[in-house]
Amino acid sequence: MSLLDLIKEAAAAADSETSVESKYPIVLNAIPILSDLKAAKDQTDDTNLIKRVEGWKVSEIDAEIIESGNKFTKKLKKKLKNPKSFNTDEFLEILHSFLKKIVDLLNLSDDDVSSSVCLMLEKSGVFIGKNVLSLILEASLKLEVWDVLKTLIIQGVTCVDLIEILVTKQRADLLCLCVKHVSDIQSDDFVSVFKYFLTPPKGSNKNMISVRQDWENQANLAIESCSSRRNDKSLLAKEASILLMVAYDGFTPAEVCLHYLFASSNLDSLTLSYVLSRLSGTEMLSLIKYLGKWLKKYEKFPQANPCPKAGKKLGLNACDWVPSLKSIVKYLGLVLDEHFSKFVLYTEFQEELRSINGVVQSLASEARLCCSVADVVENLKLETQSQKDA
Repeated sequence: MSLLDLIKEAAAAADSETSVESKYPIVLNAIPILSDLKAAKDQTDDTNLIKRVEGWKVSEIDAEIIESGNKFTKKLKKKLKNPKSFNTDEFLEILHSFLKKIVDLLNLSDDDVSSSVCLMLEKSGVFIGKNVLSLILEASLKLEVWDVLKTLIIQGVTCVDLIEILVTKQRADLLCLCVKHVSDIQSDDFVSVFKYFLTPPKGSNKNMISVRQDWENQANLAIESCSSRRNDKSLLAKEASILLMVAYDGFTPAEVCLHYLFASSNLDSLTLSYVLSRLSGTEMLSLIKYLGKWLKKYEKFPQANPCPKAGKKLGLNACDWVPSLKSIVKYLGLVLDEHFSKFVLYTEFQEELRSINGVVQSLASEARLCCSVADVVENLKLETQSQKDA
């Protein structure tokens, strides 16, 4: 059988047996495995390009992690079948016991780490199988253990209907984390998140306010960095403070949550086009107002520019989630293209569009002026260079 046939057979088997659990559901430590491999005893022909080896064996630590994970999974699944008799304290107890064993095996344990389930999960998450992490997330979601759920989302762990459940639970803070850290958000999930932030239901403001508070803290940190630093980071802090001020002032808590969507690399034109087709008139008007606010902000504060280095150098991670003028213009253009006839026919959109039109004309005239100045500068550079060459 050729190599291609083997690949095809394996692919077909994978498609037909998607529910079969892997024998090795974790990322194995390759160093002890490779160091124990030896040439097969019956391998005597040195001319063969492919030589058989023997001695493949999983390390004892990996084997114990897999075994512990299997036992924990079996126990937790059994508990979840009877949710009425399974409470948060019991869940945290068995989770703590499992994670304590893992961090001890990996020599990651100390007093601070061992005292916190979230810290242990943060330290050992990469060594635990995805199936185990997904089950922990499912249990955390059902029992509303939000701290554990937050830790898992930051690690990129997800499950079916996670977004829908968080929308139902009105957890705007965790939805923002999903947008930041989960890479495979589906189009329908984007629709749910957009709808939730564009027309927040009653009682949902609490967690949105906490998101806005995080942005306020980042803005205050940027201002403090401006006054406390006297080196090259001071200029970066000033640029970041302007950017965060622009992103914070004048935006409602729900609109601050929208920042994450429009700054996300997961949102593209096709996805947004699908989202737009599912929005109601009220939601569309909220979106137009939000994008219009951004245009007015960038017109008023042209010095507000992206600060990609502020996160690493100053800890101002919110700077990475401020939508750029380029993305705002791009998505606003898409909104207008998709629903131009609706905007023309319905009067409630017209006032907002007139306001946006004035801002766009102002920005366009500035852009033309800047292009003219840039052309002059470029011509002067070329002339200076030619004089030097002469």
